[in-house]
Amino acid sequence: MMAVSSGCKDSNKMVMDNGKYVRYTPEQVEALERLYHECPKPSSMRRQQLIRECPILSNIEPKQIKVWFQNRRCREKQRKEASRLQAVNRKLTAMNKLLMEENDRLQKQVSQLVYENTYFRQHTQNATLATTDTSCESVVTSGQHHLTPQHPPRDASPAGLLSIAEETLTEFLSKATGTAVEWVQMPGMKPGPDSIGIVAISHGCPGVAARACGLVGLDPTRVAEILKDRPSWYRDCRSVEVVNVLPTGNSGTVELLYMQLYAPTTLAPARDFWLLRYTSVLEDGSLVVCERSLNNTQNGPSMPQAPHFVRAEMLPSGYLIRPCEGGGSIIHIVDHMDLEPWSVPEVLRPLYESSTLLAQKTTMAALRHLRQISQEISQPNVTGWGRRPAALRALSQRLSRGFNEALNGFSDDGWSMLESDGIDDVTVHVNSSPNKMMGLQLSYANGFPSMSNAVLCAKASMLLQDVPPAILLRFLREHRSEWADSSIDAYSAAAVKAGPCSLPVPRAGNFGGQVILPLAHTIENEEFLEVIKLENMAHYRDDMIMPSDIFLLQLCSGVDENAIGTCAELVFAPIDASFSDDAPIIPSGFRIIPLDSGKDASSPNRTLDLASALEVGPTGNKTSGDYPSNCGSTKSVITIAFQFAFEIHLQENVASMARQYVRSIIASVQRVALALSPSRFGSQAGLRPPPGTPEAHTLARWICQSYRCYLGAELFKTEGSESILKTLWNHSDAVLCCSLKALPVFTFANQAGLDMLETTLVALQDITLEKIFDDNGRKTLCSEFPQIMQQGFMCLQGGICLSSMGRPISYERAVAWKVLNDEESAHCICFMFINWSFV
Repeated sequence: MMAVSSGCKDSNKMVMDNGKYVRYTPEQVEALERLYHECPKPSSMRRQQLIRECPILSNIEPKQIKVWFQNRRCREKQRKEASRLQAVNRKLTAMNKLLMEENDRLQKQVSQLVYENTYFRQHTQNATLATTDTSCESVVTSGQHHLTPQHPPRDASPAGLLSIAEETLTEFLSKATGTAVEWVQMPGMKPGPDSIGIVAISHGCPGVAARACGLVGLDPTRVAEILKDRPSWYRDCRSVEVVNVLPTGNSGTVELLYMQLYAPTTLAPARDFWLLRYTSVLEDGSLVVCERSLNNTQNGPSMPQAPHFVRAEMLPSGYLIRPCEGGGSIIHIVDHMDLEPWSVPEVLRPLYESSTLLAQKTTMAALRHLRQISQEISQPNVTGWGRRPAALRALSQRLSRGFNEALNGFSDDGWSMLESDGIDDVTVHVNSSPNKMMGLQLSYANGFPSMSNAVLCAKASMLLQDVPPAILLRFLREHRSEWADSSIDAYSAAAVKAGPCSLPVPRAGNFGGQVILPLAHTIENEEFLEVIKLENMAHYRDDMIMPSDIFLLQLCSGVDENAIGTCAELVFAPIDASFSDDAPIIPSGFRIIPLDSGKDASSPNRTLDLASALEVGPTGNKTSGDYPSNCGSTKSVITIAFQFAFEIHLQENVASMARQYVRSIIASVQRVALALSPSRFGSQAGLRPPPGTPEAHTLARWICQSYRCYLGAELFKTEGSESILKTLWNHSDAVLCCSLKALPVFTFANQAGLDMLETTLVALQDITLEKIFDDNGRKTLCSEFPQIMQQGFMCLQGGICLSSMGRPISYERAVAWKVLNDEESAHCICFMFINWSFV
């Protein structure tokens, strides 16, 4: 029963205890809403403070205030969930529409193929009956009637260009929604509510082509505006110049464009295009932006050939943008190009003949960019390190663009090549133009001037065998100490160091002596931006060497090893204390591009310098079919480019240092690639064999002898002719050895141990013993470690430890024992983790 006092009624509110209703006045609700937006979950003390500070709430008890905030949070959660479900429903509706259209297209394609098959069979029968008929008119070329017919030449007048534009529109629409191209689903891409969209690649058409359709939360006009600004989202696009604009009678425009694309590696020339772009509105209200190359056969206006560029061809391509019910747009994207693969060495031609790579780098990149902007608009308050998502996206674009610029070294950007030192494996360019150096004219906070007035870039490319790009990139990212020189990092950081660093430090991951601080993720986590903190390193300031933390802004993409044809990149640049949006950025890094299996696959036991491979040809005749199937692409090309700011009179010394540094990085990458390559072990298909050195065999014997000595049992029984080392290496439990230093580090692990720590033998010594245990494990280890040295062994109860990637691992129990050498002196401590598994 509820009792209501007349006094509460008179005051237009009911204030009651013990679960009874409370009715608030509009003024009180407004005050509570204002307080909710400031602090949605106030503590008890904060609620009492709110009552004191807001007199209008003074006659409401704190308990009722608490209930109001709980109900308000619940309503907010329900509202967000309802909004999310509505968005999912809209997406599912749009996706269902796309799938129905795709199904209709496939049915038309099937009908066309049935018709062609029937026609071909009839023609074959007729040809059999009339064998003397040699007329060329009886020849049928299957599928060719879908291709663009040869049109009579047209002039460069507005009418002639409009005629070309209308034909481009028709051909583009036949690819976007018709059967002009045979599309097949892109490997690894499945349509669904959580996918980026429906992605397909061409099969059996001239050049390379990719198509995608999806839903984005932007209106069609905004979508067209973004996509036409190609340099803003297409990282390989250097520039787009609008040469002329012609209005059309249907409220559309015809534009003449000149576009340049960066080369992805140092071993291939860049591409350029001379294009016609037609923007128009269809009868159903859909917006279309379509493009094609202009060439001599159409007798249109011509653009002279640019030096150091290969003129490529864009076949009818573009964007069909339709308004979606409930808001947003349904977009169809078609990219169809002939990238002139003849102009590059044969080993690199898969880069220019792969529709999958085109889909990853261009078609899907456009969809991701649109969805990211839509997300930024819907969540404007989401920030990272005090920056809005758009600012972080701009930083990542600056990193990528700066890396591409250094990699290509165009003379009109101010780059000039230095003479070789007699070995042509590393190319060096220098840039001292005012535009390039404008961002480097800094002054330090303590008055020391910046002496850098030029930038030098040392770069090289090489071929890798049987190393998945994603795995190699993850290793380079998480084990920087394996390839980087700390003094070079300090030298590079000094060029942009403006004073003591005051960057905030969020929760971080510690890898290989570096701290990785998360900064931002793009849509679908295809790319992420982070800050690398290199602690307690020296950096140079004028003639002094001062200890300091060094911060690097780093862009990482392509770490998903399940993604087909993905280019993996790791690009970084030193940043100063202010970390301002317009701070100078001098990026360096790695780009690893997968190649399809080639006819001249080299020996899997070598990592070759690509330049020498191009000259002398293949070094082996092992085909890709001989390699394990789980290796991904059997070949990839890695391009390395490092930039250094310097004072111009030190050019010779810096160039020598840069060449030596890049060569040392090449050697490190070769060593790491060899360690990560699963194919070098033949039929074991990824199982890493034990190190076959005499020292390794001796260590395995010491481990087994010491286990027998202290625990009175055999570690394992050897069977047949199998060696102790091989048995230890293939043992199912993780066996790890660590040093006897004050801070023990791991020195050896069997295959199970490497799998548990998610590392390699190369990087094992970067991991200390204490890093793999949680707090409880470290306490137990500290208290019982002396027992190992006195008693010779100890047993640990089951618990949790961590891999080098930070993943938790559970183990049933563990045994540790002291390993003695032949002189019965302590050599190391051996741990065996029994029945371990990732949590």
